[in-house]
Amino acid sequence: MKILISADMEGATGVTWPADVLPGTPQWERCRALFTSDVNAAALGFLDGGADEVLVNEAHWTMRNLLLERMDDRVQMLTGKHKSLSMVEGIQHGDVDGVAFVGYHTGAGAEGVLAHTYLANSITGVWLDGERASEGLLNAHVAAEFGVPVVLVTGDDLTCVDAEGYAPGARKVAVKDHVSRYAAVCRTPARTAADIRAAASRATALAVRHTPVTGKSFTVELEFDAEHLAAAATVVPGAERSGERRVAYTSATMYEGIRTFKAVTTIVSAAVEEQYG
Repeated sequence: MKILISADMEGATGVTWPADVLPGTPQWERCRALFTSDVNAAALGFLDGGADEVLVNEAHWTMRNLLLERMDDRVQMLTGKHKSLSMVEGIQHGDVDGVAFVGYHTGAGAEGVLAHTYLANSITGVWLDGERASEGLLNAHVAAEFGVPVVLVTGDDLTCVDAEGYAPGARKVAVKDHVSRYAAVCRTPARTAADIRAAASRATALAVRHTPVTGKSFTVELEFDAEHLAAAATVVPGAERSGERRVAYTSATMYEGIRTFKAVTTIVSAAVEEQYG
């Protein structure tokens, strides 16, 4: 049995504001250890539950945040950027039995600690076939196309609520309770590590591959905080204006959909000016 852990940082233990997740800040250095503790606890839990292999895919910002030297020796880590499937890279090879979303968060425009979708700001909302979409929802649809169930989700309490919509059978662990976008009531790392490890151990039983979900197209719509960003996004083939600050595109598969999403957000981030956005 092989488990893939998609590891994001905004939903990690103790993380509540931008400097906690911005590479190079003193706060980020401190929170890297907390992030690593969450991910290692999940890996240990899956190994406790009978997994033979755990691959951690770094999914935050530079994708070079976790402290490899603090991970269990049985774990392997995929680190670095420019990966074909970004946050769920590794799921496409046919050998993953279950995926865990560790350190996840709610989507752009929703309540939640450090809520966003791909870009920290600029994007004010994302909809998948008319449903407001978090990164978890988008990635869950990618996983489904490869027959891989989402078995564990960790983050703030609202992230766990969000996960009920795209992975109702998965185990959920809230490591903090939302107060505002930049505040939360946090558990200690010792407590969250124990909770995550126990949930991951139980979640191992859910790691059963299913028939890949195919034959469905997907329409993704993005809303930005400025009109020129929507204009910039139309550089990507298939992305068309759907409103003054919106673009939409339709993909034959979610594999194509998430890759197009990455292209759109990359173009848009390059069009953001420092002072005016």
